[in-house]
Amino acid sequence: MIKLVKSSFHNEADTKKRLIEFIEKTRFLSMGKETDKFEKAFSKKQGRKFSVFVNSGSTANLVLLQALQNMGTLKRGDKIGVSALTWATNIMPIIQLGMEPVAIDCEVETLNVSPRILGKHIKEIDCLFLTNVLGFSDDITAIAKLCKKNKVVFLEDNCESLGSKIDKKHLGNFGLASTFSFFVGHHLSTIEGGMICTDDEDLYHHLILARAHGWDRNLPKFKQEEYRSKHAVDNFFSKYTFYDLAFNVRPTDINGFLGHIQLKYWGDIVKTREKNFRTLYKAIEKNPFLHSLSFGHMDVVSNFAVPLIAKDVKSFEILRRRFEKAGVEIRPIIAGDITKQPFYKKYRTERDDCPNAHLIHTQAFYFGNNPELTPKEIAFLTQLLQD
Repeated sequence: MIKLVKSSFHNEADTKKRLIEFIEKTRFLSMGKETDKFEKAFSKKQGRKFSVFVNSGSTANLVLLQALQNMGTLKRGDKIGVSALTWATNIMPIIQLGMEPVAIDCEVETLNVSPRILGKHIKEIDCLFLTNVLGFSDDITAIAKLCKKNKVVFLEDNCESLGSKIDKKHLGNFGLASTFSFFVGHHLSTIEGGMICTDDEDLYHHLILARAHGWDRNLPKFKQEEYRSKHAVDNFFSKYTFYDLAFNVRPTDINGFLGHIQLKYWGDIVKTREKNFRTLYKAIEKNPFLHSLSFGHMDVVSNFAVPLIAKDVKSFEILRRRFEKAGVEIRPIIAGDITKQPFYKKYRTERDDCPNAHLIHTQAFYFGNNPELTPKEIAFLTQLLQD
């Protein structure tokens, strides 16, 4: 059996040993110094000025959108362009916060929204929340320029693409802000956890407020004083003063400690995932029943899982049965065409036409790509990919 996820952490034995030692000697495990250390280290590695750690990649999306509403950058009723090939909790916060999702189709060969397709929608949206799917991207540089030209707020969900690069820049660094997931099985694991990154200091402060209750206790001192002065709040009452709409989605210092450990493996994880993918892709490219992928424009492909997109339903069924019979764990490509999901059809009254996402929804699946795949397993997977 080749599982999607083989372990909870990279270098698991050492990580668990250090975690046990940390828990035994640490008095308080709620959000604190370890969280702060992880945020600063992640910012440096990702190449962003600010990072805010939360308890999942899904709540990272929720907190980001709430913070932008609190700032007035977005408002209820705004239309938010979203990747049609995406995950449910990219869309749900948009609906929950009173905005309207507009699903934008992908290109089959990149699995991502392209400037060509985005151009058809750019005049009707106020914001683009783009998902960088499975470590891939289309021409995201052109997408960023198109958004800037049309004054569309550009956000990235980079939960599946940590470490991928285009034009010598990490994915997650092209928009105003980006979100990441550290769920077990993602590139870095903190068991559960997510991050929001930005270079905008004002947004950073609003993210801190929106993460925990809307109070000021985690803000820099100068920002605390600014809020207290503006609202005539003294130090005593400031402890329970709430300045804007917020949640409580704090991580624990256990998660922060794990993140800081796992961060040092970033290079090894990305390098191995890319090597695995490029080896396996040689077999995909030779299979006449599978669509080819386009990633030559990318500097680094930090592949999350290996997608197989069949050219017809019959080929999909044959390949699906072959992998299942061989004991290889497979999944649909994220949520498939999000417009076909029951919750989307319930809350989105207009129907978005996304034929490419629909093709992937009905004719594609992925199997795991992780740094623990052995040469024997890669050879076995290569054999399965033969036509």
